[in-house]
Amino acid sequence: MKGTLRYLAGIAGPSGFGSNSTAEQVIHQQHSSSSSSSSNLTAIITGASSGIGAETARVLAKRGVRVVIGARDTKKAKQVKEKIQKEIPNAKVVILEINLSSFASIHSFCSHFIALDLPLNILIRNNAGVFSQNLEFSQENIEMTFATNYIGHFLLTEILLEKIIETAEKSGIEGRIINVSSVIHSWVKNRDAFHFNDIIKGTNYNGTMAYARSKLANILHAKEIARQLKARNARVTINAVHPGIVKTGIIRGHQGLLTDSIFFIASKLLKSTSQGASTTCYIALSQNTEGISGKYFADCNESKCSRLANDELEAQKLWNQTHALLHNYF
Repeated sequence: MKGTLRYLAGIAGPSGFGSNSTAEQVIHQQHSSSSSSSSNLTAIITGASSGIGAETARVLAKRGVRVVIGARDTKKAKQVKEKIQKEIPNAKVVILEINLSSFASIHSFCSHFIALDLPLNILIRNNAGVFSQNLEFSQENIEMTFATNYIGHFLLTEILLEKIIETAEKSGIEGRIINVSSVIHSWVKNRDAFHFNDIIKGTNYNGTMAYARSKLANILHAKEIARQLKARNARVTINAVHPGIVKTGIIRGHQGLLTDSIFFIASKLLKSTSQGASTTCYIALSQNTEGISGKYFADCNESKCSRLANDELEAQKLWNQTHALLHNYF
């Protein structure tokens, strides 16, 4: 109840920010309190052709970060780039095509990025999320929601992880990976509802639960990669964020689950796109998050995730299962 009242009132947490904070406000305060420059940083953002991803790209570019937009729809991504550069003439924006439900496309994206010979300081993944009420499968015959929201981003991170670690070692600047998750992860109550083989096969498919499982997987992934990075003494952190319930394409896809009247009422509680991007931008650039890894954030503050999302054994098990699955393809 306290958390709900805090959210509705927009009361700031320990970070000084709350549910009403916008990405620009977060970045402005960080910039004002820091003498460091972001002009040498490079960030990859998936799904930045619209919504939260596009706003994240705009705000980071405004801070001087070179932004690499990974997008399936490059036409929309070019429109985002043009809009950013109209507002920020010296903005550095690169567009690379990626379909996160296709392993071949992910490998191609990574090859093209590596060929650019750029550093990689920040990886913001899973803005390119999907929700489908109907059962669909990826090119590799994996249930589409899980394939796109989790497995594709898992593969992207695996391929680029050494680049992030190498950049951090050479630059002396902490690398940061941010998994965009959702509070909806908590709808998966126990392990019985999280069987890997059933998930990838789409057994007893339910669109909402498929989305919730993919978001739970994103948090478990952050937990396990944080453990692995710590074991390597790598100067890279990884955290998961809940951006808030934002009226984006994903939300519009859920409207079939709600009556028009309920959705109208609910929409009044939704965050703006800029408010939705604030937590991601905070984790990406804030000095306050230096060295913090394997955590879950909401409204620019560390928050509690579900008991299952905190299960280290489940996180290791999921990583092993995903790694084994990918090994079958390569």
